[in-house]
Amino acid sequence: MDALSERNPRVVSAVKLHRGAHRRKTGLFLAEGANSVAAALDAGRIEELFYSPRAAERDHELVAGAAATGVRTTLVSERAAEHLGETVTPPGLVAICRQVDVPLAQVLSPDTSGVVAESAVALGQSGSSDVTRSVHPLMLAVPVEISDPGNAGTLIRVADAVGANGVVLAGDSVDPHNGKCVRACAGSLFHVPLARERDIGTVLHALSESGITVLATTARGEVDLDDAEEILSGPVAWLFGNEAHGLDPAVAARADHRIRIPIHGRAESLNLAAAAAICLYAGARVQHR
Repeated sequence: MDALSERNPRVVSAVKLHRGAHRRKTGLFLAEGANSVAAALDAGRIEELFYSPRAAERDHELVAGAAATGVRTTLVSERAAEHLGETVTPPGLVAICRQVDVPLAQVLSPDTSGVVAESAVALGQSGSSDVTRSVHPLMLAVPVEISDPGNAGTLIRVADAVGANGVVLAGDSVDPHNGKCVRACAGSLFHVPLARERDIGTVLHALSESGITVLATTARGEVDLDDAEEILSGPVAWLFGNEAHGLDPAVAARADHRIRIPIHGRAESLNLAAAAAICLYAGARVQHR
């Protein structure tokens, strides 16, 4: 099999997906590296998988598995792999994927709302099974006007790790299909329902109408996170502000509660990703008891 060069039309077209305008036009994006590709494959979102000769050796099982499921797999030259990748040392494994965002309403009331664990125990030899579910209130992460793709990816990864039901990117936020964001997600972009809504008011209204308690994270919140267990026991949506300016006071004022993270040391504040990790973990700890 001859490897496609960087000048091949399919490779050239795929490279254009590094640009946001082309992603918006096509509804496609690139997922780079074994973690992201494996997650995209499990989610059934891959249109085509490009792999270099080195990746063919290193990730043989992954490439073979993709081909076995009917995904188009294409060998490309190492030079083409460099064009397709965005990292200093390209992994040589890049998938064209269908974008993952869903309507806001789907995140607010998912079909599997509150279901975070499921186990099946076989009974006898008949093949019948008894499925037990561990049910918890809905929890959402709602970054407002988040602008850094690395922070956005980290937040999505944290939301996935704590078992959050979804992420809503509110306002003028970064494209979650940006290459840096996809890499920071480490596959979690394909695990957690994600919605985008430019109108912050629409998001807040929809949360309220869905019976979800809205929590704003602010340094001067009237509720200490350590004292918020009763609030966190129900369905909640955490609002996290912009990296540079924090949460707009007008937006925070519309929340049901304003939560502050107690800082016992001399740090003046926490960055967005750290604050989100602390708050989402605190919520998960209460809900998963």
